[in-house]
Amino acid sequence: MVVSVNTNAGSMLALQALNRNSRDIATAQLRVTTGLRVNGPKDDPATFAMAQNLRGEIAGIGAVKKSLALGESTVDVAIDGATAVSDLLTEMKAKAVEASQSGLDAASQAALHEEFTSLRSQILTVVGTADFNGKNLIESASTSLKVLSTVDGSTITVSAAHLDITSLAIHTAALDSASAAATAVTVISQAIVTVSSALTALGTASRRLEIQADFTTKLVDVLKESVGNMVDADLASEAAQIEALQIKEQLGVAALSIANSAPKAILNLFQD
Repeated sequence: MVVSVNTNAGSMLALQALNRNSRDIATAQLRVTTGLRVNGPKDDPATFAMAQNLRGEIAGIGAVKKSLALGESTVDVAIDGATAVSDLLTEMKAKAVEASQSGLDAASQAALHEEFTSLRSQILTVVGTADFNGKNLIESASTSLKVLSTVDGSTITVSAAHLDITSLAIHTAALDSASAAATAVTVISQAIVTVSSALTALGTASRRLEIQADFTTKLVDVLKESVGNMVDADLASEAAQIEALQIKEQLGVAALSIANSAPKAILNLFQD
């Protein structure tokens, strides 16, 4: 065995082990700090790539969730508007039936006609303000609403329901005479049926959007759990690992000190 002060093999081995141990401690501390076992492609290239793909899917589904939420709100506003129109039509029908009786005095006839036209004007207001995010599904010029429902571009189409007074054919109805009121009863009755059908269609569409939104939320949760299973660190295990590595580090420092002191023994050969 060659004894040399120029080359201390034991010291080099001890230093390599100490450096390796220090790197392991830094890695474990990073995992505890971030909560991730895989912080980058160097840690586990294949797992990191799969996790990034899933994160992209989650981001895309997040955009779909936002679209579904906006679509559902738009439809719900339309439902509220259509419900208000239905209630107003019910009141208008009551006025029309009352005004259709023969022998009604002129003052009462005029009063009923005024109330009738006031209710019709309120329908105009309701329909005109049933707007959400720039979309109104019940006005005369409304078009169908297409709501993004999947990341591949599929959509759910919600048909528009034209519930303005012209589309309902009640814009010329009047109660200024018993015969006109009788005609108005027929027209208003048909309008109520039309609005009820529209409410059914809108309610069905809202329910469909709600179901898709619930499914999308569950899908995001599953994907997040999958990512967590792949990249999350076991913090209890990492804490125990750090404790063990710190003990090894102390032992490594001691070993390095011993290895560095070995060449000093050569001095004994040159003493008396």
